[in-house]
Amino acid sequence: MEEMGLVLTLIVGLFILLGSIIIFVTKNNDNIVNFSISIAFSVISFLIILELIPEAWELIRENNSLEKSLFLIFLFTFLGIIILKGLDFLVPHHEHKDDKQNLLHIGLISSIALIMHNFIEGMAIYSSVNSSLELGILISIGVGLHNIPMGMVITSTIYKANNSIRKTIWLILLISISTFIGGLITFLNRNLLINNTILGIFLCLTLGMLMFLVIFELLPHIIHTKNKKETLIGIIIGMMVMFISFIIS
Repeated sequence: MEEMGLVLTLIVGLFILLGSIIIFVTKNNDNIVNFSISIAFSVISFLIILELIPEAWELIRENNSLEKSLFLIFLFTFLGIIILKGLDFLVPHHEHKDDKQNLLHIGLISSIALIMHNFIEGMAIYSSVNSSLELGILISIGVGLHNIPMGMVITSTIYKANNSIRKTIWLILLISISTFIGGLITFLNRNLLINNTILGIFLCLTLGMLMFLVIFELLPHIIHTKNKKETLIGIIIGMMVMFISFIIS
């Protein structure tokens, strides 16, 4: 059972590579870049509202009072925003009208947030497999579905900005194995990290990071894009992906 949990976390991470393959096959044209960003915007938004917020609340509330639960959620969500804002100063200065710098900025910020997000997902997937293999498999399928568009947006933005297949692939591989690393650390420290309050705190940190990404990075890009029809289609497809993943899981 424990070995299967690790295998599933590895497979889920590899779904990000599938998104990368789609980008390389289509030669990373501008339409695919904008399309993938629109999908990612929709996927992350629904992930925040329908999955991360309820899950973080459930985990933290289980062992804490109402007041303490609300305090912890707001504190660590805000801390997640502050962490990513701090990291925001470490990447090149950009304006949303400067396409190349903006895409590099979005790619780097997205990578940081996604690594953290996948790390937490690896912990959650491993924990779910230990309680029920069937549940773990269903959750893995759902998570894998929303990893595909995330792989697309990271690959398209980074590759578009640096034109280096090698650097892009290395980054994608790092992001892909972050889910497995989360599962592995949970396996090695399962008596500590399976604690619901700690898992909830990690989820709140991730929640804050993804909120920053959606509001300050992806949304401005969508607002400034010229092809509104293509953007709308991407958002709708992202909604469909999340709807299917929630049904499956």
